Amino acid sequence: MLLPCYNEEITIGKVVRDFKAALPGADVYVYDNNSTDRTAEIATAEGAIVRKEPRQGKGNVIRAMFEDIDADVYVMADGDDTYPADAAPAMVEKILEGYDMVIGDRLSSTYFQENKRPFHNFGNRLVRGSINGLFGAHVTDIMTGYRAFSFGFVKTYPVLSRGFEIETEMTIHSLNNNLRLYEMPIQYRDRPAGSVSKLNTVGDGAKVMSTIFRMIREYKPLPFFGGLGSIIGIIGIILCGQVASEFWATGMVARFPTLIGAVMLVIAGLLLIVAGIILDVMAKNDRKTFILEANRFAYLKRHLSNRHEID
Repeated sequence: MLLPCYNEEITIGKVVRDFKAALPGADVYVYDNNSTDRTAEIATAEGAIVRKEPRQGKGNVIRAMFEDIDADVYVMADGDDTYPADAAPAMVEKILEGYDMVIGDRLSSTYFQENKRPFHNFGNRLVRGSINGLFGAHVTDIMTGYRAFSFGFVKTYPVLSRGFEIETEMTIHSLNNNLRLYEMPIQYRDRPAGSVSKLNTVGDGAKVMSTIFRMIREYKPLPFFGGLGSIIGIIGIILCGQVASEFWATGMVARFPTLIGAVMLVIAGLLLIVAGIILDVMAKNDRKTFILEANRFAYLKRHLSNRHEID
């Protein structure tokens, strides 16, 4: 059980108790991300294994968790008591059935009633629509912090984001590599009185959109560069057509600067389309490499497990 925390002294005690009761055989890890309150002290008193992560940001914390901890199944939640611990056993069961990641879906239940921050609700809808449209997916909750993972997912997932955009990155990574996802509706509840959200609606929203923009550019280069090149090329062709029509009517090219600019736009558009094709081939090769590495990793894990059983 993984709980990344930053200044959650009001809720962390209850969260640790709830998850220890829901998953009595699991170790509960609390990663304290430079808290200035009693988060670490309270978590330790409740029986959690507390570790420190000096690099600020949720993405950095998750990166440390995934590097440090070996387990058959991982469940991750926030320390703010917004996620129900009683959903954890069912999430674990789905991972044991063979899924790579289980998503705790807030948006199909009580999120829009419980969450009192309208811009967050708008942001969730915007991110969901953007990613599902691009990847042809139907994921309901892109940005939830309540997830379960397999050992293979944790050890092969490259954590690049540093902050709260990490959940969006996880979802895009899973869709791009065709991993096995399962969405499980959960009952979300807003933070209790006195507990303050660390999210910055504008700042973190901009980071999330920047992450989406970057990952679309990397994972879907042909639509990205091809679309941009097509727009630029079409503008150039339209301008060339205007100059050509004037030439046919008068026998003279009266707007040489327009003609030169139009030809440059057409060339730039073609170059972007070609770049998109080349990068798309590279992205497909990266997906092939990921599959091969994941298969090799799974084989090594089975091989080591069989050796342990023989020993």
